[in-house]
Amino acid sequence: MSVPRPILLLILDGWGYSEITEHNAIAAANCPNWRRLWRERPHGLIRTDGLAVGLPEGQMGNSEVGHMNLGAGRIVYQDLTRIDAAIADGS
Repeated sequence: MSVPRPILLLILDGWGYSEITEHNAIAAANCPNWRRLWRERPHGLIRTDGLAVGLPEGQMGNSEVGHMNLGAGRIVYQDLTRIDAAIADGS
């Protein structure tokens, strides 16, 4: 059996991600350690808006909603989304 390796969950609240570098503060910033980690280590991106975090489609997420979903390990549907679903299915 292999020795467990440490894992890091790093939440960069407010950073966002875009392949477009023009007018992008993160792309323009001098962050050599961040660039090295991004280049050399496994990583992933998660959706933080709309139904992916229990909000109506197209609605931007926020810190509270994002952290709630991460902590729950599942989608936590917000009030408006739950009401819309109840109306749609007649419950």
